[in-house]
Amino acid sequence: MLIEEYFEFLADDDIRVKGTRVGIESILYEYIYRQRSPEEIIKHFYTLTLDQIYATILYYLNNKAVLDKYIENWLEWSHQQRKAQELNPHPASIRLQKIKEERNKKNGAQVSHG
Repeated sequence: MLIEEYFEFLADDDIRVKGTRVGIESILYEYIYRQRSPEEIIKHFYTLTLDQIYATILYYLNNKAVLDKYIENWLEWSHQQRKAQELNPHPASIRLQKIKEERNKKNGAQVSHG
C-alpha cells in the first residue's frame, strides 16, 4: 500500500485522512507544535485509527519541505480567520457576550459583604 492511499487530496490546501473529515493539518499540529505522540494524538481524534495517525506523520516526514509550507499557510489562514471573527463577530456571539456580562454584573451585586 502506498502511503498516499491513506489520504484524499481535495485541493493543494486541503488534504484529508481518507474516509474522514479530518485534515492532516490537525494531526500535524498536534505532532509538531504540541509534541504529542501518536498515542496521545489519537485520544483527540476518536474517528481515526493509530495507523492513520502514523501514516500522516510518515507522510509529513517524507514530504517535510512541502508540508511545512502547507502547515505555515494553514496557520496563517487560521490567524486571518480569527482576526476576521474578532472584527466582525456573529450576532449570536454578541448576544451571548451581553448575557454573560449582565449575569456577571447581577452576581457581583448580589455578593454579601456582611
